[in-house]
Amino acid sequence: MFLALLSYVGIIVGFVFLTLAIAAGLYYLSELVEEHSRFTKRLLEKLIYGIIGTHILLLIFDHFPFWLTLFSIGTQVVYYQNLKQFPFIQLSSGVFIASCVLVLLNHYFWFQHFSRPSIPPPTLRSSPLYEPPSVFPSFSEVSSFFGICVWLVPFSLFVSLSAGDNVLPSTVESTNGFGAGMGGAEGAGTATLRKGQGMAKVVIGKVREGVAEVARVIGWGDDPRSGGGRIV
Repeated sequence: MFLALLSYVGIIVGFVFLTLAIAAGLYYLSELVEEHSRFTKRLLEKLIYGIIGTHILLLIFDHFPFWLTLFSIGTQVVYYQNLKQFPFIQLSSGVFIASCVLVLLNHYFWFQHFSRPSIPPPTLRSSPLYEPPSVFPSFSEVSSFFGICVWLVPFSLFVSLSAGDNVLPSTVESTNGFGAGMGGAEGAGTATLRKGQGMAKVVIGKVREGVAEVARVIGWGDDPRSGGGRIV
């Protein structure tokens, strides 16, 4: 009995550590994207092209359904529209909303396809040339398809894109050579740049703030009004 209870505790602890590891990885990836936005954009473009090519190969060699494959290719085209103003995106834009809807529809349609294999009509099954499928896709094949062809691009966009509401201004100093020629001294100017926070980074930050607030309310955190002392 106690061993079973201990196993439940171990599962919970393992799930918490796995969640923290995923959050830390997403945060680190978001930091890399902010520093290398041009390279990330080119990588996402190549990734979308590669997945479209993969859909075409699956259609030709594995006889995937034509209309569902065409729908998935159209979904990738919509994802590509988010790269026009990369890495910034307006959460209220039609392209972003359409991308969110298409992610769910694409997943649902392919899940229905793999969970209920299509049965040929009786006329085709009665044909002497008909050969029933001997091998259905394995779990590893289905999960690999979903991970690469269905979820990889939306997940990459989620990590890479910066919401327009989370664009932070930053100021850098610049040297004005014209001022030096006129007055014999260098004139200093300022230029305002736009630096975006990745959506994944923003979400993780909000969750961390919420957890800290809950911990403060229940007495597990430090009260900032008491100089770092614990809440009593």
